[in-house]
Amino acid sequence: MILSATNASSATDSSSTKASAATDPSAAQDRFLKLLVAQLNNQDPMNPLDNAQMTSQIAQINTVTGIQQLNQTMQSMSEQFNSLQVMQGTTLIGRNVMIEGSSLAVAAKAGKGGFELPSAATNVKIEVTTAGGQVVDTIDLGAKAAGRHTFDWDASKYTGATDALQFRVTAVNGATKLDSTALSLSKVTAAGAEDGQLKLTLANGKTINYSQIKALV
Repeated sequence: MILSATNASSATDSSSTKASAATDPSAAQDRFLKLLVAQLNNQDPMNPLDNAQMTSQIAQINTVTGIQQLNQTMQSMSEQFNSLQVMQGTTLIGRNVMIEGSSLAVAAKAGKGGFELPSAATNVKIEVTTAGGQVVDTIDLGAKAAGRHTFDWDASKYTGATDALQFRVTAVNGATKLDSTALSLSKVTAAGAEDGQLKLTLANGKTINYSQIKALV
């Protein structure tokens, strides 16, 4: 049997109406009151419904109705929060951000990256490498304080492909090696929300949570 477009539309509208009625607090309360009236009309005159029982049933339906209304309110607030998050994310489009990673951003023959130190270092060295790990160049930055830093690399003499270049950071304090964190630079190209989280799409193809951003550059 083939349904016409009109019949299909009617069936869809009917299903939507039933689903709405099933979750609508007013409809649920109306059904309860009808059942309660029917119960009172058909009760045994010799053993009528106890007042305490009636009060308990009314309290139960009020509790259920309140929970349904609360759920609807929370859902509405969640949707509004997601919209606000996306609006906030759109202000970052076109901005450069730093996240954990070792990809080197190269544009106009200039490379840029960053790193984070847990404590002061007497010497920091940056090694620019290919995707396979071959060292292309080395940058000596000298002593650096604890915290977040950026570095620049002159890529004008490099003739290879720059879209897959990486870097690694070696930081020491005297003879002690420090656990540094490499930070990758990329531009935000799009923003959206998923599962209540603000998601940002970067020019390097990655999609990150807003919380992953270490710094705006």
